[in-house]
Amino acid sequence: MEEDEGSSKVETAKAERSVWLMKCPVVVAKSWQAHPPSDPLAKVVLSLDPLRPPEDPSSLQFTMEMASTEPGNIPKSYSLNMSKDIVPMSVFSETSHGKVAVEGKVEHKFDMKPNSDSIEEYGKLCRERTNKSMIRNRQIQVINNDRGAHMRPLPGIIGLVSSASKDKKKTQPVKQSDMKRTRRDRGELEDIMFKLFERQPNWALKQLVQETDQPAQFLKEILNELCVYNKRGANQGTYELKPEYKKSVEDTGAE
Repeated sequence: MEEDEGSSKVETAKAERSVWLMKCPVVVAKSWQAHPPSDPLAKVVLSLDPLRPPEDPSSLQFTMEMASTEPGNIPKSYSLNMSKDIVPMSVFSETSHGKVAVEGKVEHKFDMKPNSDSIEEYGKLCRERTNKSMIRNRQIQVINNDRGAHMRPLPGIIGLVSSASKDKKKTQPVKQSDMKRTRRDRGELEDIMFKLFERQPNWALKQLVQETDQPAQFLKEILNELCVYNKRGANQGTYELKPEYKKSVEDTGAE
């Protein structure tokens, strides 16, 4: 592609190359970020069912095996659910020198989740992360021989409050809904969500916003990954965990 002289150029030689987009759990993403660049990350296995017609999506099964032994209870085997109904997207890369290139066009999208035989390991991992997220490290600093210096008002502050202001109506407290909520770390929020679903199986979005003090839109992103939304029935308008996550929470409650 042509650009004006002095402007940056985008390399498009690989623009039509087919690439895959995969959504993976937070623990897997963090593990891969710490992985040596020269070593393989994982192995993808494609299984074909000869008894099903080729146009049947269920005839193809994708699984992923982690290439290395990870510490802790990170599952080693995952299933990849393929979806072709995606928004057209392309993948870009940028070097440290600012050179931008198109690496390919997204052809398939995969949702990655632990295999059924790895649910128990994943449940242990979720419990470990939940327990760690509940620990708050607080430090107490003892000030010796200060004689109250840090407690004294700064010069100019005394006398600024007039007596008339005391007679004014007290300022109404700001409602929680009017305050800007700060997003938590995604992994930490997932741990909190699992803990809440241990308490009760069904939650409305409004309840979860109050419990977690998180933005509703951010919560919806997490809920779409972890839960199913009940559109009808006795629990209409509430969320409950997907079966693959519900088992790990039930195991936690049994302990």
